[in-house]
Amino acid sequence: MLALILAGGEGSRLRLGEKALVMVHDRPMISWVIEAFIDAGCEPVVVTSYKTPFTRNWCRANNVLFIDTQGIGYVEDLCEAVEISGEDGPLFTSAADIPCLTADIIGQVLEAYDASGKPACSTWVPIALCERYGMQPRYREIINGVPATPCAVNIFMGSLVAEVQDELCLLLNEPGLAFNINTRDELAVLEREFCFVRPC
Repeated sequence: MLALILAGGEGSRLRLGEKALVMVHDRPMISWVIEAFIDAGCEPVVVTSYKTPFTRNWCRANNVLFIDTQGIGYVEDLCEAVEISGEDGPLFTSAADIPCLTADIIGQVLEAYDASGKPACSTWVPIALCERYGMQPRYREIINGVPATPCAVNIFMGSLVAEVQDELCLLLNEPGLAFNINTRDELAVLEREFCFVRPC
């Protein structure tokens, strides 16, 4: 399955240059995400823009497929990338700033999606799990009776990218999904906890 990894934003809150290339455990953050999708049997494609020229060059240097978009916004870039890819069936989307993502987590999401029969799936993690590690989620919603935040890992039908799709809201109690890195404080916590939540 195709996996579009969004890496076209400026990462202004982190203030360390292009966020996808920020080093986590001696590797660019995005490389952990790419590895997870490859290990899960997916085909990762990085979505870049004019705002992330170094990420685009990193992809070229490392033989990573990429699609360059206009950099208008997350949703707009995603729609453009899907159109360029030509994918009409189900595909993964992921942010580049969730380096604790693993092939096992991706497999859980795909299995639940296949069983649901729905065209889309969003993945959520309990707020309490995020707070346990000192993460500060910015968006909250009740999922299956539990306060939760989205994990930036989704599946949807490419042919319906411009439409609201009926989705499975999948709540996973996976520590690795708590680490969505947007600030230097969150990066510091990640470096401390990395090998406890993701095999190094």
